[in-house]
Amino acid sequence: MVHPIDADHPGPVPPGKFNKTSPPLDTERLLVKLPLDAYLKEDFSDLVKARRAANYLAAAMIFLKDNVDVKRPLAKNDIKNRLLGHWGTCPALTFVYSHCNRIIRKNDTNMFFVTGPGHGAPSLLANLYLENTLGKFDSRYGWSNEGLRELVHGFSWPGGFPSHVNAEVPGAIHEGGELGYALSVSFGAVFDNPDLIVTCVVGDGEAETGPTATAWHSYKYLDPAESGAVLPILNANGYKIAETTVFGDMSDEELAALFSGYGYCIRIVENMDKIDADMAASMDWAYSEIRRIQHAARSGKPIVKPRWPMLILRTPKGWTGPKTIHDHQLEGTWRAHQVPLPAAKSDDEEFKTLETWLRSYKPDELFENGIPIEDIRRSFPKEKRLMGCNPQTYAAYIPLDLPDFKQFASAVSLSQDKWQSCMKICGQFFAKVMEKNPKSFRIFSPDELDSNKLSAVFDQTTRNFQWDPFCAGKGGRVIEVLSEHQCQGWMQGYTLTGRVAVFPSYESFLPIITTMVIQYSKFQKVARETAWRKDIGSLNYIQSSTLWRQEHNGYSHQNPSFIDSLVNLKSNMVRIYLPADANTLLSTISHCLHSKNYVNLVISSKQPMPVYLSIEDAAKHCRAGASIWRQYSSYDGNEPDVVLVGCGNEVTFEVIAAAAMLKIDAPKLRVRVVNITDLMILSAQHRHPHALSDEAFDALLTADKPVIFNFHGYPGVIRGLVFDRPTISGRLRVHGYDEEGTTTTPFRMLTANHCDRFNVAIEALESVQRLAGPGFDFASARGVDLQGLVSDYRTRLAAHGKYILEYGEDPADLKDIPGVAGKA
Repeated sequence: MVHPIDADHPGPVPPGKFNKTSPPLDTERLLVKLPLDAYLKEDFSDLVKARRAANYLAAAMIFLKDNVDVKRPLAKNDIKNRLLGHWGTCPALTFVYSHCNRIIRKNDTNMFFVTGPGHGAPSLLANLYLENTLGKFDSRYGWSNEGLRELVHGFSWPGGFPSHVNAEVPGAIHEGGELGYALSVSFGAVFDNPDLIVTCVVGDGEAETGPTATAWHSYKYLDPAESGAVLPILNANGYKIAETTVFGDMSDEELAALFSGYGYCIRIVENMDKIDADMAASMDWAYSEIRRIQHAARSGKPIVKPRWPMLILRTPKGWTGPKTIHDHQLEGTWRAHQVPLPAAKSDDEEFKTLETWLRSYKPDELFENGIPIEDIRRSFPKEKRLMGCNPQTYAAYIPLDLPDFKQFASAVSLSQDKWQSCMKICGQFFAKVMEKNPKSFRIFSPDELDSNKLSAVFDQTTRNFQWDPFCAGKGGRVIEVLSEHQCQGWMQGYTLTGRVAVFPSYESFLPIITTMVIQYSKFQKVARETAWRKDIGSLNYIQSSTLWRQEHNGYSHQNPSFIDSLVNLKSNMVRIYLPADANTLLSTISHCLHSKNYVNLVISSKQPMPVYLSIEDAAKHCRAGASIWRQYSSYDGNEPDVVLVGCGNEVTFEVIAAAAMLKIDAPKLRVRVVNITDLMILSAQHRHPHALSDEAFDALLTADKPVIFNFHGYPGVIRGLVFDRPTISGRLRVHGYDEEGTTTTPFRMLTANHCDRFNVAIEALESVQRLAGPGFDFASARGVDLQGLVSDYRTRLAAHGKYILEYGEDPADLKDIPGVAGKA
């Protein structure tokens, strides 16, 4: 049936009834059928009253600034000037919430609720008020007339709750401002949480996103012997903001085929005449299936490829709201998605409809001085089981028991025969962390662990893929899936419920999750400003397979932009580290796993590199964030003519090579070598907690000498960080990735972006001359024929270009540091 609402819109189509699958599928085999006779006799009156109260509050929050209990006739002045919020999804969320409460009461279940339709915040807030969780965490919202007014008036009002679920909402572990991540976050929460069930409502609009499409596979990575369970509920109400949804227009047969193919056992709840009985039977069935699968696994007789339960709930968009407005259908259409009566303050018909709608819930029967009546209170679990109070959502952090990183130290060596892969050493450290923390530390990786040289962890653990008989039931600490979105979502859920994880990835592909990290950071910023939320572990990223050693994969694998995204986050959130060798990486990783509440990015090479510092010096260097490397400088780095700065593995190697080359070719030139491992020390004093004072900054880089900065990523990052430094202007030259790359040799990747030793040395020589002015005579002052030496370096650069075209590899002398004897 098509309703001609607008000339430019075909009108609403009843969800799932657009057409039938042809040829028809065997729905009887794919869908679970349950008898409802016993449930038709169950008394759901308390649940119904609680939902009436919650739906009333949700609607009132969107519209009212005064007269919040409508005890007097509604006036237009009672309506907010700016109507914000989303009504359409709220009734279904409240319906599911009420049946979760029933399951919790019946089974004494450890459960909490994840809201995929994030703008359904009015529903969550309403239920949290009714269960008095809001009042527990913030006395402003306690049970009273004033508490009720504060909630309703303050929603989407300056100083009140925003229109989407965020960290201020008790029980929330998911930022609702961006769709697609609820399901993967839910699975992350239940890993290593054997008693926990997370009910995750996925909106049918959200289900259209790529991250959600992959998240349905998460059960294939969950071991029921060691972890909890997620109950996914797809709310197919048929509409997004102004369009029908893919899932809403799928028939029962099509949905059954799709989700059965994912590996679920499906039950569709759509009998509106018997909706409570239908949902109660479905929830009982889902709960019993979860416990059956878990019991089998925990009894040593696991079910191979268990089919976990999933519900599909078909309800009208804006259920219980106004049926029509201005001769247009409202309930059950896209018009109910956001504010269903947007002109209620000015339009008489909408104003009268609003008052009728609000009074239809009979709020005077549901509240006494702002306190929910006993029947409503009885529908909620005891306080220790209230979903909004579940401590795993806000107070579950257990620090890791970390080994001493110094036991994995490497000896200092510049000779190639003793170089170390930073990542291989890091893998050994992670293996020990897993041994000491068998239920609170995981690695989530997009199928790159071996490639990133972290395979030493498999001396201690295995992968955890339950559909692989070689991995199933082995308690593996590593989950690999070729989806950065899932790794991010799982890590968020795992971390926000008290554990610690690491996400290693190819450098070029971490930017895929940029918006997820930004959303998480917003959640965590607000969490830090919310008094009742406790500390959590940091999110830890290891960015390896860096652009400088992706010359064999070509231009597509050269992308350091994740740094740029993180630099712009709140300074109390982000930490970016570029340790130069294996020992500094160990110190850095140990620090990150100890840290709390941050987003840590560690960038390190997987290829063998020199070990520049002893483990003791490395620890000291990392604590400072930067230091003068006197052993690689000339004249111990004192009173320099020029400062060469390395920040990153490969580019630091070239800085040291440039300094060594200049020590040979220009022995009187005073060169200071500086290494920076903590990128954020460069920020101006007021912009980051780690920032050096101006005095310390000048002591490190001088106040007046040229500074040649060889940076791992885009040069603009460095220029932006030091912009406010008063002494740096005019004397800083930054070399970094300039978007030049192809399939070539490692050294050519450096020369193409002017980050090689020759270009660094040329820049150093020319900068000394430029800052000293035309009166400075290089030959007499430093014994150098400036033009001759620069010309020689450029000739060697040109010779390198010809060499690689002929031989296909770099010459041996460019694989080492000048003057250092080593094996090529």
